[in-house]
Amino acid sequence: MNLRTHHAFRKWPGKLLALVMEVVLVASYLPAQQDADYTFHAQTEIVLVNVSVRDKSGNFVNDLKPEDFKVTEDGKQQKILSFDVENTDAIPSFATSQPSTALSQLAAKQSTTTAPAAAAKSVPPATTTDAQFKDHRLIVLFFDLSAMQPDEIDRSAEAAENYVDKQMQPADLVAVVSLGNDLEVSQDFTSDKQQLKKVLSAFNEGSGQGFEEGTTGTTEGTQDQGQSFTADDTEYNVFNTDRRLEAIRSVAEKLAHVQQKKSLIYFSSGMDRTGLENQSELRAATNAAVRANLSIYTMDIRGLQAIVPGGEAQSASMRGTSAYSGQATLNAFNSNFSSQETLVTLAGDTGGRAFLDSNDFSRVFKGVQDDTARYYLIGYHSTNPSRDGKYRHISVSIERPGVKLVYRKGYYGPADFKHSNQDNRERQLQEEFASELPSTDLPVYLSAGYFRISEGKFFVPISIVVPGSEIPFINKSNQDKATLDIIGGVEDDKKHPLDEIRDTVKLAVNTSTDVKRKNVQYNNEFYLTPGQYHLKFVVRENETGRMGSFETDITIPDLKNQPLKMSSVILANQIQPAPKRKINNDPLVHDGSEIIPNVTHVFSSGQHLYFYYEVYDPAQADGTKSKNDVRLLSNVAFFQGKIKSYETPLVETKSLAAQDRKAAIFQLDVPLSQLKPGFYTCQVNVVDDAAGKFLFPRLALLVRN
Repeated sequence: MNLRTHHAFRKWPGKLLALVMEVVLVASYLPAQQDADYTFHAQTEIVLVNVSVRDKSGNFVNDLKPEDFKVTEDGKQQKILSFDVENTDAIPSFATSQPSTALSQLAAKQSTTTAPAAAAKSVPPATTTDAQFKDHRLIVLFFDLSAMQPDEIDRSAEAAENYVDKQMQPADLVAVVSLGNDLEVSQDFTSDKQQLKKVLSAFNEGSGQGFEEGTTGTTEGTQDQGQSFTADDTEYNVFNTDRRLEAIRSVAEKLAHVQQKKSLIYFSSGMDRTGLENQSELRAATNAAVRANLSIYTMDIRGLQAIVPGGEAQSASMRGTSAYSGQATLNAFNSNFSSQETLVTLAGDTGGRAFLDSNDFSRVFKGVQDDTARYYLIGYHSTNPSRDGKYRHISVSIERPGVKLVYRKGYYGPADFKHSNQDNRERQLQEEFASELPSTDLPVYLSAGYFRISEGKFFVPISIVVPGSEIPFINKSNQDKATLDIIGGVEDDKKHPLDEIRDTVKLAVNTSTDVKRKNVQYNNEFYLTPGQYHLKFVVRENETGRMGSFETDITIPDLKNQPLKMSSVILANQIQPAPKRKINNDPLVHDGSEIIPNVTHVFSSGQHLYFYYEVYDPAQADGTKSKNDVRLLSNVAFFQGKIKSYETPLVETKSLAAQDRKAAIFQLDVPLSQLKPGFYTCQVNVVDDAAGKFLFPRLALLVRN
């Protein structure tokens, strides 16, 4: 069902931007979200700073008192309200500790289309007090099962067991968290070695949920499996990466109430960030860790890898000439670097370290122990009463020469919505849009495409989705009402802003119950030339002021250099009558009907599945008299792994449906009843029979019951 709740058309003067604002309710699947149970308030919550002070010889200076320290925030001196010395060496070797419940109520906040977030499983409740963590080293072992193959899971568990057997010290309190289908607390903080070894030994080959990397757009440099198709899992990694970052953020937010410094050791086989994904999640996870006093130590469990020209022995041979020109080896190096880049960023921005390209996995545990052996824990209330969400710089100094101080350099202040006037709210929205660390409190999802409308100019449809369950409605005049503020923009590869969108969406429905079971989708578009661009959108619901951001990169190809010129492929499960104003200027409108893009690529078996794409400047068919006579063939094949599950009948097009744009249009309706529930990799086969040219773009989708 498709319900149009509000639409408007706004033309921005003096800009090459057409904004068509349209809000629809779509019955697609998005992850269930849960509100965080911890809110950072600078005026009431204490600001904690860990300070390590060492002399020229590297020894810890342990005779300092509160009056020896000077703490400033944005240049203004702060009054120290709490002061403590954490010394893990003070724990006797025979000491034991009872299990805590610091993580026991942790709930997964997963950005995945495969299943709603579920409450994490945990150990039975016990009593947790601040005194329990005094002079202890708090370590979270985070096993990212969604990113590891079975042998890598075994290697991670073995490394952790070796740490428990040989390196774990009496001061160490260890928790075990894993991310597979759900975010699960396998063990809360404990010093019980036998219990930890029991939990770690439970990880087995069946726990892995990972996917190998894939490529798109060309077979050059891909493995020849003796088949016509190699599955591509890039779309899975898009959702999977955001989901991992949200899981890390959930752990950080849950541990924020524990004052002591925490360390999270993240075991994974890399973290790729490819495709149309939310780059805000990385910064949100980093900020949550900084505010929670949590340092992330990333471990690439793949260890030292040898990049073999032509591929490893277990890999099939490469197609094309890449294996001989060196391009295949270069691609392998680039792929490995890309998978480690996010690990380095997470570690560096949270005060941890990244351990890469090494088979000595014990180094990460030794690094954590050294970094958290001794430190001063200083607390103060900020004298800054503003709630603008801006970054606040912290400086700590002592009047003693020849010493080195290590501490975190700042934090992001809070932001208040209900007490803001209209001007302040607008300023807040603009600042959020300009911020390098945008908010992700409100889940936002975005998809984009591109369609040529003339030489050197492309129509770029943008679809933004907010789960209806996340929008708080209020009852006014026998209707449930809510408003969403949306601001977005596009900048080129040199970070020059090109255009900006600012709109307020008004929702008014007879009952919000229907909305909460669906999703609110906002559609607009840009007109762009070929090149690389960065998109950013911020959405705010105006009842509580929660905001969400989505950032991504998009490349508009220069079709002049492509043998077969083709648009992006749009997936949809809804078609509706097109408004009159859109019939002549929107490529997604065909035969009086408008395609509503499906953002999540998730479909139920009772829905339609539409593929929509265009081919430009096809060759003239032999023996024809009209320049509009062509011969294009197309169909879609569905693969699960290496097995072809279904293939649509071949469709033939002999004319240009959009002659003004020299475009042949394909709109395929696939019966989902032919597909069993599960993940599919779809290959869209397009052949220009007159020119003897072809293209096989690929994408992923999920079919649910």
